[in-house]
Formats: sequence, C-alpha cells, structure tokens
Amino acid sequence: MYKRKLSPWLALFVLLVCAKSASAEESLPELIRRVKPSVVSVITYNAKNEVLITGSGFFVRPGQVVTNLHVLEGADHAEIRTFDGKGKTYAVDGLVDVDEEGDLATMRIVMPVERARVLETTSVMPEEGEKVFVIGNPLRLEGSVADGIVSAVREVPSLGKIVQITAPISHGNSGSPVFNMKGQVIGVVTIRVMNGQNINLAIASPRIAEMRAGEKLLSFDDLAARSRQGQQPEALSEWWYRNGLNSLWLGNYDSALGYFENAVNKNPNRAEAWIQVGYCKVKQGKTQDAIKAFQQALKLRPNSYEAYNKLGDAYYYAGNYDKAVEAYKRAVLLRPNEPEAYYNLGMTYLETGDRDAAIVQSNLLKPLDAELHKKLVNEIQR
Repeated sequence: MYKRKLSPWLALFVLLVCAKSASAEESLPELIRRVKPSVVSVITYNAKNEVLITGSGFFVRPGQVVTNLHVLEGADHAEIRTFDGKGKTYAVDGLVDVDEEGDLATMRIVMPVERARVLETTSVMPEEGEKVFVIGNPLRLEGSVADGIVSAVREVPSLGKIVQITAPISHGNSGSPVFNMKGQVIGVVTIRVMNGQNINLAIASPRIAEMRAGEKLLSFDDLAARSRQGQQPEALSEWWYRNGLNSLWLGNYDSALGYFENAVNKNPNRAEAWIQVGYCKVKQGKTQDAIKAFQQALKLRPNSYEAYNKLGDAYYYAGNYDKAVEAYKRAVLLRPNEPEAYYNLGMTYLETGDRDAAIVQSNLLKPLDAELHKKLVNEIQR
C-alpha cells in the first residue's frame, strides 16, 4: 500500500506546532512564580505580644485565608505575611468559619481586597505517583518550596480524602497548600506525628469548598472558650472520637477502632462514631460487625447518606449484593448529586452479572464525576 510522505515544509510545521504545545506547559519554576504570591505565613501571638507558633495559609477568597485550626488555637491574636515582593504584614480580624474535624479555619484579614491573589482549587483527586509541590513556612523559613509525589490517597468517613505525599514537611508547614503540576490546590497540609516522625498528610481540597464565607466573625476569645468547653468531663466522648480520627488519618485502623469504640461507650447516641466503628470493622474484614454498627448509626440518623453508602460497602464485601444494591440506592436518593454511590451501584451490578444496569449507572455518573465515570467504564469493558 502506498504511503504518502510529508513534505519537508509540512513536517517542519507539524514539528513547530508540537513544540509550541509542549512549551505551553508551565515548568515548575514558572508555576512557583505564579502561585507563590497567594501563599502566606501565619504568625500567632499571646497577650504579651510574644510569638507562639507559626504556620502557613493561602487565599481562598479576597481577604480570606485558610490555615490549620491548630495553628490558631491558644492565640490571643494573629497576623499573616505575604510572600510577594518584600512581603507585607496584615492583621487577622477573626475567623469566618471553623472545621474542627478537618482541622481547618478561614481567617478574615484586614487588608485591601485587591491585594489578595486567590488560588484555584480542584476537586479531582490526584493519582498515586503524581508529582506535587508545597509552598509554606517550615521552621519560619518563609516561602520555602518542596516537591515530591503522591504516595497514597485514603478515605476518612465524614472527613473526606486524605493525601499522603513525599514532599518534606516540617512544623510551620501546617496550613500549606499542596499543588498539582497545573498550579491547582489539591489539599491542605496538616502535620501528624507517629513514632516521633512527621507523616506528610494533607486533607483533600473538596473539604475547603465546604468552608463558609459568612460575615459572622468568631474572635480568638470565642475560640479559646470553645476549647475550654472541650475540656469538660462531658466532652470525653469527643476526645476519644478525635483521637480515632487522628489514627484514621494515618491509616491505623486497629488503633482507630479502639478510640471509636470508647467514643460510643461514652456516648452511644453519636451516629458518626458508629459509622467510624463500622468503617474500621470493614477494614478488618469483620463485615457482620460492621453491618450492625452501620444499622445502629441509621437508627440514630435515619437519613444518613454516609451510613447507607458504607452499609452498602459492608454488604458488598460480605457478598450480599442484593442488600448492597438496596443500601446504595437509599444513599443515591438521599444525595442524588453525590457520585460515589452511583459508582458503587455500578460495581455491584457488575458483580451480579447485570452489565446493562451497570451501564445505566455509568451514564448517570458521567455528568457528576468524569474520573469515576471513566473508572467504571473501564470495569464494564473488561
């Protein structure tokens, strides 16, 4: 068969187009120059105006900066310092939202709003092995950059996805944004320590999107009062629960289960704790115990999407696909815009041999989550 050769001029044109396309991708130094002005250092002070600790943060809206809640706890006041130019310092007016489970806080900054350079976040989860970089304030070395890869993505029920990275992290990086190679924020660094070593973890960016931008302001005195309330005896269940979450961040399901079981013993009426008990039981392969825990959660909170979705997982791993389908369908009814339950339904139908039903779920999933849709399609086409 005759094959037509490209003329030298056409070949040169194609080469130039390809080269232009490749050059359109930003290099790491270019990405850093573009996003760095949106990152800030966070400095907290006591009543004597002495520095307590430092952390990092970044602009999510004009005049509003996200950081870790633990960076601000115990402070009398705080300020931020930008990394652009020679840097400028601005006072923190208070907090517009606090996410205790996610260890996040949104600060309102006293500054001209036009000075804030807001970062783009993405809800697309990174893949293992994907390159990332972090900009922050480790050990008060402002504006430091570290790069690495995503080593794992894990889930913590009621919290979301946790991204583990290899980029070196030190104290002062708490609240730093983790960037993909498009300059989008994929997560917020939160320091977790195990056996004396820092585990480099970030809470995935969809949690940031849940933070409100309200005008009601929480002062540092208000934050301190909330902390004192958490030290009362009736908050013991909460203490066990939060330590369980810390273990889940690290993927230590056995340790987490012990904390969550203590939490439900102290407060049997907390649905979230029962969901976490069930989740850990599934991870241990104890599906029948997990089913009982999720059912208990649903007695306390009959309209819990999380409980129905995880109950479906327990039935799925127990091999009871009819019950799994029933639970996932209830989850879909409760949150029709949540993509995970559609994916779970599709996978369960495939296990039963009902490929047509799986295709229906694939079509419903497509407008909600392109990545999960692609993943389900690949499973259908196997």
